[in-house]
This record gives sequence, structure tokens and C-alpha cells, in this order.
Amino acid sequence: MPYTKNDYPSAFKNFDEPTKLKAIEITNQLLADGYDKDEAIPIAISQAKDWANQASAKEKKDMTDVSTKALNKSPS
Repeated sequence: MPYTKNDYPSAFKNFDEPTKLKAIEITNQLLADGYDKDEAIPIAISQAKDWANQASAKEKKDMTDVSTKALNKSPS
């Protein structure tokens, strides 16, 4: 079951909103690609932090806007 904005690994709890959403997005993709959650979460944390350090303010705002909508959708 994919993680959502309201149901995500506790390791993400102290991230700012854009970084948390990026980490959720990365984790969900890694899980879909067949990674175990124990592997996916640390990879997602590292990649989300790298993204946050390089992303512009607009990219972070866009991540919040787009991911919030996508992560709030019910699975079909």
C-alpha cells in the first residue's frame, strides 16, 4: 500500500512539507519498482534531502501543490 501525506514513515516526520512529500513520492516509486521498504526508506531520505538542497523555491512550491493533490487521491 503506498504511503500518503497522512500515512508515511516516522523517519519523515521532521522534514519540511516539500521534502516530506518528495520522500513519500520517492519511497512509493521504489516500492513499486520492487524495493523492500527497509531499503526504500533510507534511499528516499537521502534523495529527498539532496533534492531539497538543490531545489528552487518554485520547485518546492510546485512539489507541495502537485504532490498534495496526488497523495490525497484515493487508490483506484
